[in-house]
Amino acid sequence: MSQYPAFAPPSQPPQGGQRPPAAGHRYPLTTNNPFPDIKSLPPTKLHDLGGPSQPIYVGSAIFQNAIHPCKIAPHLDSPVRVPYAGGETEHHGRYDLLPIDENWMEWVQTGHGRIPPGRRPVEGGYEENGERLFHALANIDGNWVPGKTGEHLTGANIPFGGERVVQSDYLILFVFTFYHSANMF
Repeated sequence: MSQYPAFAPPSQPPQGGQRPPAAGHRYPLTTNNPFPDIKSLPPTKLHDLGGPSQPIYVGSAIFQNAIHPCKIAPHLDSPVRVPYAGGETEHHGRYDLLPIDENWMEWVQTGHGRIPPGRRPVEGGYEENGERLFHALANIDGNWVPGKTGEHLTGANIPFGGERVVQSDYLILFVFTFYHSANMF
């Protein structure tokens, strides 16, 4: 799988001694309210087939008994999409938008549900049975699309084109290794 060069890590470790939260700094939102003005949000390097005028964000959809990583596409009628129940499911209700902070986050290539040794994934949510889910990113038709993965899954589940697309090679969002190692308790 080709790497997306824009996801290169910074040349220096992040500043400050505070450890980032396991799930990152998020914007709590709901589909009951209009989507915030895109200019008020941190920039994203992800976009839909229409190009940069159709930004896509990484997020987590909050269900009654689970939280699932999702794709947030404000240009769609139903902007929150979850790979769930075999399809691209529209989510209604509470969700969190996760800005990708390249000061302490990085996308790392992996596959088949594996977490590389010594890495700390950014937590994306959990299944009803408690199994952890993480933010995944896969290249579909030349576009990088966010979705979910977990050690119990065989790959990344990506909401795309009305379907749940399963990819065996993908990226997972991690806390930078040097940041994680330098700031362990």
